[in-house]
Amino acid sequence: MNVHGLSSVELVPAYLLLAEASLGLGRIVQAEEYLSQAQWTVLKSTDCSNATHSLLHRNLGLLYIAKKNLEEARYHLANDIYFASCAFGTEDVRTSGGYFHLANIFYSLKKMELADTLYTKVSEIWYTYLSSHYQALLHARTQQTDLLGKQFMNDTGLDEAQEAEAIRILTSILIIQESTSTQAPQKGILILKTLGILYYLMLEFSKVSFPQKSSCLSGDSKASRHLPQLCFAHYPNSRLSLLNIPSLVM
Repeated sequence: MNVHGLSSVELVPAYLLLAEASLGLGRIVQAEEYLSQAQWTVLKSTDCSNATHSLLHRNLGLLYIAKKNLEEARYHLANDIYFASCAFGTEDVRTSGGYFHLANIFYSLKKMELADTLYTKVSEIWYTYLSSHYQALLHARTQQTDLLGKQFMNDTGLDEAQEAEAIRILTSILIIQESTSTQAPQKGILILKTLGILYYLMLEFSKVSFPQKSSCLSGDSKASRHLPQLCFAHYPNSRLSLLNIPSLVM
């Protein structure tokens, strides 16, 4: 602050982090103060990035969700999606958070079709990203000439916060879809496949054994009988196929 001044655009990321932390702690008034300062700074700036605009609107959307003002929250989340799409593209994982929070609003408003469409989009974005990332890693390793081999390192292409967000989002969608989409188990299977790849890349092998009470894994469903093939059909002859697959179906 002493270097840039209270209204410098360089302080916006710090304001947004403080606002996010305050929202997580339920300190709504404090979060609103940080976001007001960030919003005022952004409005006065002419060189604020689309990514920063996106993060500002996402936090404002979450603030208004916490304040039960869903109309205002929808406005800000729509802007979040717009700016994130400009910065990263419509199918990027960094854009998917806006879709997810907007889906939560539609879900709370009982607009199930809209919510389901957005939840499915989020699941597909994460699956596409993680599947493509794993395939790229696998291809790169097959090109290595080191005869001694190299230890498989954690490489999701994400930072810790993004990994935690991915797990939280995908797990939340799985729980919601299990309670509302009993006739469409393939949606739950897609999420399980996505979580399986994510946990594998994080070296969290024990967590690849998904919740045994998952409806799409119930013993009397066709999905449960074919889950091993569905989850790992894309990864033949890889270490991913060596996981304890039977433990997924109980």
